[in-house]
Amino acid sequence: MKSWKGKLYVLISLVLIAGGILSLPDAAAAQTKKKTAKKTAKPTSAPQPVPTRTMPVIISQADQYQNQNQQIVTGNEQPQISTPVQTQPETFDEKLDKINSRLKELNARMKNIESTKQNEYDERQKRLLLNLDILTRAEQRAETLRRQMFDLVEKENSIKTKLQNLEMDARPEMIDRQISTVGSLRPEELRDLRSKSLDSEKKNLQNLLSEIQATRESLELNVSKADQLVDKLRAVLEKDIDDALSPKTDQ
Repeated sequence: MKSWKGKLYVLISLVLIAGGILSLPDAAAAQTKKKTAKKTAKPTSAPQPVPTRTMPVIISQADQYQNQNQQIVTGNEQPQISTPVQTQPETFDEKLDKINSRLKELNARMKNIESTKQNEYDERQKRLLLNLDILTRAEQRAETLRRQMFDLVEKENSIKTKLQNLEMDARPEMIDRQISTVGSLRPEELRDLRSKSLDSEKKNLQNLLSEIQATRESLELNVSKADQLVDKLRAVLEKDIDDALSPKTDQ
């Protein structure tokens, strides 16, 4: 029993000795750290630089952006450089779609031009027909006025002839000849009645002649104006016809 206990004491003592030997390096390191901490002086705090405000700088990125927008950056910021996007080549279907859309656009323009030409042609035809109708009516009016003037001239000449005959019949010898053929006991009274009758008829014819002459003068003026209007309308119509017949190059 004593020998067993002695062996146990020896074993415990060996374990304690080994633990002390292992703890010696840690203690030495701790002591060296304390010594170095005491020896090292505290560093003095350097003054921090006050950041200065930088004005914004406008940097144009027109060569990188198609819309030529301007980018505002500060002096501390770095401008972003955009990498160009590589466009993919068009496919055959895309080219064909573009060609079809172009053809449709050309067809629409051709139809528009044709419709415009047709409208211009229709308007020109309507204008020609309208001018022709106006010219025809103006010529008819001028002919009617001229015919009325000719009728008045004939009436005027007829009245003048009657007045000349009345002048002849109002002569005393003509009145006596007419009364002698009648035969009366009072030839003087018949002569006076005949003379008064001729004078009254003469006055009526003279008044009618004055009215006819005044109307004829007005008709002559109207006929002259109608002829001038006909000449103007005819010149306009002839010009329109020449313009319609002359070839025009499409602009």
